[in-house]
Amino acid sequence: MSDITVYQPDFLFVDGRFQEGLALAVGADGRVLDAVPQGARVERLPGRALLPGLVNGHSHAFQRLIRGRTEYVASGRGQDDFWSWREAMYRAAEALTPEEVYVASRQVFVEMALAGITAVGEFHYLHHQSDGTPYADRNELAHAVIRAATDVGLRICLLRVGYARAGFNVAANPRQRRFIDADVDAFLSTTEALARAVRGDARVNVGLAPHSVRAVSKEWLARVERDAPVGMPIHMHVAEQPKEIEACLAEHGRRPVELLADLGLLGGRFTAVHGVHLTDDEVQLLGRSESTVCACPSTERNLGDGIVPADALVRAGARVSLGSDSQTAVDLLDEARQLEQHLRLLRLRRAVLDPGTGTLDGLAARLLDMATVQGAHSLGLETGALLPGAPADFFTVDLRHPSLVGAGLASLLPGIVFGATAGAVREVAVAGRWVVRDGRHALADESAKAFQQLATRLYP
Repeated sequence: MSDITVYQPDFLFVDGRFQEGLALAVGADGRVLDAVPQGARVERLPGRALLPGLVNGHSHAFQRLIRGRTEYVASGRGQDDFWSWREAMYRAAEALTPEEVYVASRQVFVEMALAGITAVGEFHYLHHQSDGTPYADRNELAHAVIRAATDVGLRICLLRVGYARAGFNVAANPRQRRFIDADVDAFLSTTEALARAVRGDARVNVGLAPHSVRAVSKEWLARVERDAPVGMPIHMHVAEQPKEIEACLAEHGRRPVELLADLGLLGGRFTAVHGVHLTDDEVQLLGRSESTVCACPSTERNLGDGIVPADALVRAGARVSLGSDSQTAVDLLDEARQLEQHLRLLRLRRAVLDPGTGTLDGLAARLLDMATVQGAHSLGLETGALLPGAPADFFTVDLRHPSLVGAGLASLLPGIVFGATAGAVREVAVAGRWVVRDGRHALADESAKAFQQLATRLYP
């Protein structure tokens, strides 16, 4: 029994609620057992509540470098928006070596681990050398990002981005030369090569990510729909900006979601990232197809994108997941509460996403489900809930943390989702193995030092 560990917190989140007096048994394979066996090693976690690990559905890891460096209006610009922010982002994208991509990614993945995140979907579009020349291994930068995640101890779905152009009837942008694939065959074959290279590593899987209707043609999208390997996740930026919709109408006479529906891309393995500017008909298309929309409220707020109509999407039958996107902040519980609170401002009422159960924890349970189960589904992972046979990915919160003091059993989950600060997260495990202990990650100091040196080089 020495290979079985039983984790015994004060409260365990199972079957959609916290329960007292239960324990989590984990086998030698890192998966949850269906019963607590006699004689197993017990690890007591007093003063802790234990929850399934959070799943970050959308991340651009290297953008951690620009945190705090774009919050102003440059002289002569007049205003700041997504498009001006994008130009500032390119400065970091153009400059990084493979090792620096690793350093930047590792730092934000450490932050994710410390926030209770156990898996990340990395929407990866840095592919080539700074002048646009492919590396000998076309997946060199993807491997750097994957190595950063696995060194930190996270699971990663590397969503390999396809990028063909600057936009419809838009001149080539030299600042995007690190992103551009030669053609759709190169995009598909390079993604499939990456999938073969990581096969056998349970911590890593791969998805296809045609960047957006701006960045790829209808012909590219048709090929992705036809040739994507069975079961491989497909993610796209969709309806993030009004200009994207205007360009799609000009090129195709269809709005983005309408075009994707025409091509057969919507469905259970498809995730529309953002989905801010949707018509009622597009909401219904996403719902009927049971597609996922990955909301990234901290980024959507930071860039002035708008508010994801998550209430309408849920009513229509769509799934909703959450992501940290541009790394303005890394706190998936805060993304969950922002999703709800942005809707309160928009709809002028409270508890917009409440499922109508009449219970104190119903809304919090729905938001946690988005941050766990729905994110895992979007990335093709088995994680998200602590069910028998599932990977034992989990995190704990300190019940004595100032942000949680006073919570009772009935109010604990809403207390965590709506009020816990990041410092309340104390332990994190992936496949039953500790990644964070008592709020500390073993690589935190080393990573911070290397990241500081990189930031100083880029921004002296």
